[in-house]
Amino acid sequence: MELNHKTVWTNCLKTIKANISSYSYKTWFDPIRSVKLTNKALTIRVPDKIFYDWLEEHYVSLLRMAIKSELGEGGKLHYQIIDKDKAQAAPKPVVKKVTNIQRDLTKSSKGNDAEVPTTKPPEIKNPFILPGIKKIRVDSNLNSKYRFTNYIQGDCNQLARSASLAISEKPGNTSFNPLYVYGNTGLGKTHLVQAIGNEVLEKYPEKLVLYVSTDKFTNQVIHAIRNNTVENFMNFYQMLDVLIIDDIQFLSGRSKTQDILFNVFNQLHQRRKQLIFTSDRRPQEMEGIQDRLISRFAWGLSADLGLPDLETRIAILQDKMEREGIIVSSQVAEFICYNVKNNIRELEGALINLIAHASFGKAELNMDLAKKVVKKFTVETKKEINVEFIQNTVADYYGIPIEQLVSKSRKRNIVTARQLSMYLSKKLTSQSLKDIGAHFGGKDHSTVIYSCTSVDNLISTNDAFKLSVEEIEKKIKMSVY
Repeated sequence: MELNHKTVWTNCLKTIKANISSYSYKTWFDPIRSVKLTNKALTIRVPDKIFYDWLEEHYVSLLRMAIKSELGEGGKLHYQIIDKDKAQAAPKPVVKKVTNIQRDLTKSSKGNDAEVPTTKPPEIKNPFILPGIKKIRVDSNLNSKYRFTNYIQGDCNQLARSASLAISEKPGNTSFNPLYVYGNTGLGKTHLVQAIGNEVLEKYPEKLVLYVSTDKFTNQVIHAIRNNTVENFMNFYQMLDVLIIDDIQFLSGRSKTQDILFNVFNQLHQRRKQLIFTSDRRPQEMEGIQDRLISRFAWGLSADLGLPDLETRIAILQDKMEREGIIVSSQVAEFICYNVKNNIRELEGALINLIAHASFGKAELNMDLAKKVVKKFTVETKKEINVEFIQNTVADYYGIPIEQLVSKSRKRNIVTARQLSMYLSKKLTSQSLKDIGAHFGGKDHSTVIYSCTSVDNLISTNDAFKLSVEEIEKKIKMSVY
């Protein structure tokens, strides 16, 4: 029986599908179409050069095996790459312009093939591009206040800051790729990595820079999966020049998001684009993260942000006072720095509290007031998580009055917030079920159990709700030292 291109490619796909994950198959092989079969040479059509590069980089051995099983030792593979720019500009009926590339599958390396003609990247659909505008525009999500000029260097951050400055000069072209900055909450990780982004945009306005939190990245992945737009999502991220992802530890357990980030990482790193991550721990200490991702986080430089020493804390506080136009005696400033040691955010918070007490209480800003404020501030920041604090946090998140949580209202959003408050109270406090119920209008322990079960069920079946729960829990833990 005479072979035809459709039959050959269908049989090849069966071999390929049996050797890779369903996600990889759907992403990289579903969009491919066979075109023709001539003299044991199968021609396939791929959507763009990204596909060609990815297939050659990751699946050439598998393609070789599949073609050999169907066409024998002399089997060859030809590619057609669609030039979508020219296709979209052509008058109807549209005849798509293609670039032909021959792949001799009897050869073992990409280097033996003919040079691949350069093609324009495809038009990309994504939420960051303004419709109707040819040039891609990206909202970088950077805070313009985060600059190197107001990031005080000390022994605790010297390596990270020096590496960051080098990256801002030559993004993607240093040995610090990726840059992985880790340290406890409030030590300036976000400030430092956003300073890189701001500096890059100032030096290279044409570059595409994006700062995104891990939670937001995950939400985008979920949205793309639900709307069958994963290809567009990945195409957009692969166009970036600098990608900054904050709090990467929150990828724990999110296998689908990790798979997509792994592919994005490989594409950007291969093209010498800059990758930057922050975390609260070193790569090797993260749990629930794929080993292949952890190894890639450690490819470049892992820089630790430690606790600032006294001199650095004083310099940070003085810099903030100067920028904000705050006048505080050196004696008071040093007193604050001696007593507030945990992190920079707490240090700045103590200063703000001091100024507020002096302004609203019409008190003199002296050592006596400083002692009262610092004592009160440090006590408050070491308080335990309690049911009232959880109720306030959940009510604030859902935008409802705190009174509604303890009411008998059966409105859906209020019931959800009430049940979630009970669930988090059971998880994060040592209160008994009876005591928790008492905080919600005298509910009994069976109501608390039912609420916790309902939340557990929602977490396991609703990804968006799961992310909301994680975000609220994170807020609670970060707000109570």
